[in-house]
Amino acid sequence: MNHLLLIHTGGTIAMSQSGTGHVEPSDVNPIDATLPKATDIAHITTKHFSNIPSPHMTPEKMLELAQFIQRELTQDTYDGVVITHGTDTLEETAYFLQITLGAPVPIVLTGAMRSSNEVGSDGEFNLITALRVAKSEAARGKGVLVVFNGEIHSAFNVTKTHTSSVDTFKSVHFGNVGMVTKDHVLIYSQPATRQPKMISSISKRVAVLKVVAGMEPDLLESVITLGYDGLVLEVLGQGNVPPSLLSALEHLVKEIPVVIVSRCFNGIVQDVYGYDGGGKQLKEMGVIFSNGLNSQKARLRLLVELESGSSQSVMEHSFSFQQ
Repeated sequence: MNHLLLIHTGGTIAMSQSGTGHVEPSDVNPIDATLPKATDIAHITTKHFSNIPSPHMTPEKMLELAQFIQRELTQDTYDGVVITHGTDTLEETAYFLQITLGAPVPIVLTGAMRSSNEVGSDGEFNLITALRVAKSEAARGKGVLVVFNGEIHSAFNVTKTHTSSVDTFKSVHFGNVGMVTKDHVLIYSQPATRQPKMISSISKRVAVLKVVAGMEPDLLESVITLGYDGLVLEVLGQGNVPPSLLSALEHLVKEIPVVIVSRCFNGIVQDVYGYDGGGKQLKEMGVIFSNGLNSQKARLRLLVELESGSSQSVMEHSFSFQQ
């Protein structure tokens, strides 16, 4: 029988609705009551890494989790790993594990949008399907996966799209990579993956700013003043900014790496437009163009590259579509 490692980190899947109607953490993780129903799936070893709400997750804790998984896989033989996690930052933790952890077995994250004692609670279903995916041969070599509401997503593409729906996780650009039916785990595409870079600490700081019409340049200037080591900028359309930002941006790229992503839900940034503030001008300045990542994941990618001491050219390659 397969041997799976189940790691709890907290989140709604580990919470209950109180008498006042508020969803709160519990001293005892209620999702553990599901495990007797999973005895025919695999032998499961459970580890309680943390019990925190999703907004309390940090890059430092993500790194601790990656190192914890690495140690566990060294000390014992597992056929797969399932991580329960709060949904607000689940996609960030999944992507961080993707770019740092070169695990030889499937790594699957899941969670819940409704706590254990709410009507229509989805935690049990999501956990069972995640366990099935983690033991599946189809999941091997597919990188870190997110399993939610019967769908399988790659860590690169998946994002939370709805504040409360159980069907919240969707994959932009390319769609989900598979699905879980009553009898089968089906993965019908190969997610793009890169060689991971494990780091030893998080000491750098990367800011994220969203560009809006008529944006003032002092916000960009403050990034240097406040001592940030990098910037991810959510720009307009295919890769454009208001001309009011050009002078500040030109100064920024001489001091720190600046990565741009589009604030659009779909698509990538490109150096298409040649007017003042257009992508062509930004490219010539030395701005790094991302490959479809959203800003929260691009921040983590840039953090890892900074911690690794990567050069500008290495950073540009890490954000490109080339493998």
